[in-house]
Amino acid sequence: MRSLSYLLVGIFFGIVMFKSEAASWFRIYEMFRFEAFHMYGIISSALLLGIVFTQWVKRKGVKSVYGEKISIVDKKMSFARYAIGGVLFGLGWGLAGACPGPMYTLLGAGFLPILLVIFGALLGTLVYGLLKNRLPH
Repeated sequence: MRSLSYLLVGIFFGIVMFKSEAASWFRIYEMFRFEAFHMYGIISSALLLGIVFTQWVKRKGVKSVYGEKISIVDKKMSFARYAIGGVLFGLGWGLAGACPGPMYTLLGAGFLPILLVIFGALLGTLVYGLLKNRLPH
């Protein structure tokens, strides 16, 4: 039953991403050229919701769907890590015209060339996993 609920939430997320045009290459292009606020509004609202829900989980001791207490651990701050990661993420986003959420939305909408981008994202994740322990902290 849980898998069905996850599937339904994922389908709902995909529909919202597609209908809000967050998966539109043209909207992403507008954002990177600072021509429209549309994508910045979507990103800002997601950031705000993320902050609110993270603080709610931290302060209320919320449990997961499995009944376990959720523990959010603060990460070690490192400017270089976040700067390099942010630049790589931004370059990939700009070149592909999609970040991870919309990639799967585009696939679900039938844009098959996005399979190449998904393959590249998965390959990049694999390479990071292999190199993670060798990277500076």
